Amino acid sequence: MITGMPRIAIAVHDFPAVVSLFRDKFSMPVIDLSNSSTKEYGAALGMCVPEGGSNIELMSPVDPSTPLSKSLQGFLDRRGEGLFALMLEAPVPDDEAELLAERGLNVMPLMPGAFGRDVHPSSTHGVLIRVYPVNSFDVKYKGPVDERAGPRVSGISRVIIAVEDLDHAVEAYGNQFQMAMDAIQVDAERGVRSAICRPASGGVIELVAVDDPAQPFGNAIAQFLESRREGMYALVLQTTDVPATQKMLIERGLEVNVAADSPDVLEVDQQATFGALIRIEAG
Repeated sequence: MITGMPRIAIAVHDFPAVVSLFRDKFSMPVIDLSNSSTKEYGAALGMCVPEGGSNIELMSPVDPSTPLSKSLQGFLDRRGEGLFALMLEAPVPDDEAELLAERGLNVMPLMPGAFGRDVHPSSTHGVLIRVYPVNSFDVKYKGPVDERAGPRVSGISRVIIAVEDLDHAVEAYGNQFQMAMDAIQVDAERGVRSAICRPASGGVIELVAVDDPAQPFGNAIAQFLESRREGMYALVLQTTDVPATQKMLIERGLEVNVAADSPDVLEVDQQATFGALIRIEAG
């Protein structure tokens, strides 16, 4: 049984720079695990642990001889920096992996040194999904608190996954992973058909397919699918004050614009966020 979506990972070349982005620009508490993770996994790892939603994991290859570093480097070589993997949790990942394989998902062999199981993107519409044990990350943040004035942004309230075949995606994420799934909706204003998948904890997963490419959001999804194929399109964070958040992030050196599809949503320039589109909405 899948019990939640604890985090989503971003793969980057420059680990200190991505830590600085989320810690200094977004004011997120970031746990830097790189000293231990480099020795154990051959990769620099960090965890953004803001309140609400799912965490943001930061990953960068260091030792090319290790399986995790090879996986990260392969992703960076193929697709460049950006959203790398979506993590789910289950009580016993190996048992869950057997069930997922029986339901038709392409479950990969256990990676050496790993304590979770991977589901290949070929069966999850371009998304590498990693199934870890429950409470797979329980390190508490003990660093300094950012006391600068300004609104706070949440963890991941929603991840948007762009797909070609929404009905098949609903089958995969709903029935094969057996997560709660809302009915498919036609969102004429955004120009997409969508369905919300609701893991038991953490943020939610929104599956979207193009319905009307003349609408700004539908057009953006169409362009994403044409240029990058299916996969994670954006992370959605929340804030209590959208205009104040835009002002704060601009003052800290980020390019932040109102989204073309909604005056109540911000988008942060992807060049500054290592290829990961970040949208911020009221919540």
